[in-house]
Amino acid sequence: MTIILKNKVSLIFDDFCFKCCIGKNGLCNKKIEGDKKTPTGQFSLGNLYYRQDRLEKPITRLKSIPINKKMGWCDDKRDDKNYNKLIKIKKKIKHEKLFRKDYKYDLMIPINYNTKKIKLGKGSAIFLHLTKKYKPTNGCVALNKKDFMILLKLINKKTQIKLA
Repeated sequence: MTIILKNKVSLIFDDFCFKCCIGKNGLCNKKIEGDKKTPTGQFSLGNLYYRQDRLEKPITRLKSIPINKKMGWCDDKRDDKNYNKLIKIKKKIKHEKLFRKDYKYDLMIPINYNTKKIKLGKGSAIFLHLTKKYKPTNGCVALNKKDFMILLKLINKKTQIKLA
């Protein structure tokens, strides 16, 4: 089954419709690092990452990985070894911190955009994550916590997301 982005503010899955928000500058098919756009296409989903210190392990068929303080996601377009991958934080590598002070990554699933044949500078760290006020993201897709928890119970490792 596929999660479908409909009209930029709704995710449809099965009989469920979830309010969401996307990148501040809308959708695009030629994503560039830092453009605040959500990439178009159909993508598989990664594992669930969650803040074990803030919530219990969610009920899901996805592999669930607790986030720790040393976890980051490389968004350094000069780093061809680590770009758009989960990393152990090092000062020399530009990255997105996963263990945040805010709530946004308390639940987070990487959207597998630019992950197979990685192209430097074509966008990284595109996630399904949390929002409270549906403010536009930097390119991710965000849902409120209640809806995210429902979606987690419905999806599995074969679920895809279609952004168009």
